Amino acid sequence: MSAESLSADLAGKPAALTALAERFPRWDPYAALPALLEDEPAAVRLLGLGAARRVCETAAARLRRAGIAATAERASSAEEPPAGPETLVVGVSLGGGQRELCTVLDRYVARSPVIVLTPDPNAVVARLADLVVPLHAGEESSGLGCRSYQHAMALTLLLGHRLGAPVPGGGRNFPGLLRRAANATETLLAEAERWVPEAARVLDSPHGVHLVAPAERLASAGQGVRVLRGGPVRVAHAVETGEWSHTDRYLAAVTDYRALLFAGSAYDERFAEHLGQLRGRFVAVGAAPERESVPGAELTVRYPGDRDPDVSLLVEPLVAELVAAHWWRASGR
Repeated sequence: MSAESLSADLAGKPAALTALAERFPRWDPYAALPALLEDEPAAVRLLGLGAARRVCETAAARLRRAGIAATAERASSAEEPPAGPETLVVGVSLGGGQRELCTVLDRYVARSPVIVLTPDPNAVVARLADLVVPLHAGEESSGLGCRSYQHAMALTLLLGHRLGAPVPGGGRNFPGLLRRAANATETLLAEAERWVPEAARVLDSPHGVHLVAPAERLASAGQGVRVLRGGPVRVAHAVETGEWSHTDRYLAAVTDYRALLFAGSAYDERFAEHLGQLRGRFVAVGAAPERESVPGAELTVRYPGDRDPDVSLLVEPLVAELVAAHWWRASGR
């Protein structure tokens, strides 16, 4: 693991996403779904650890908004909810957490239909699945699974649509969403030399960095935290934008508070106002509701399609990942 390997993994994101888009329509990862389910599932249980659990939480929330009973659980949980053919179980692996995911999925084998999304279809966890969905993210030498996270998020959005959630991409076709995300990712990478050093300077604090995101995209903050901790080993925390004024606001009063804000919440301006009063500093990613930028941001990082929440889900974690690579390289570790 090194900063150079992380940078190489990130540089490969646009090509990997484009290649995934080109697999359609010849490849349908969920073609066997009708045969797997005799009827619409009464419940969907998604399981993962770390960033994979954040992917599960995003998918479960979308399914619930569509009226489908769905939950996202830690793969390490000892709880054993009732199993049966009416419960669809979805395990998400980004390469880690195999032991815990195998343990929990073993409870459902031959009792409930099981789908596993994994970067390695030959992994042990795949043997417990009725349907294996390869992530097709390619080999990642850093061990941080940034491309695997991006592809897992995309493919769970597609699964949600197949189960009744709204079509990903605001009604556009799924390969089109992937191509738009690849284009936005390419733009961020191409302009990285312009904005990454400045973002890293603003966010640098002995008290760590806080990643703030709307509830619907809290997974982006979670993924950023994972890479900041796992690469340059920085103190990093994730918090929801609306909740910030009731929790992290108190930390901002007593620390050198720096934040990376994933814009798009109705509470962006309240966050900015309160943080400004406490002399905290922040970098904004994307557009604010009804505005081009969040007032008070020392730097705003924009990319094509950043008002589309599906594009944002797939693209915006790259900002934190690139800052992580910058800090990691500067540390000499």
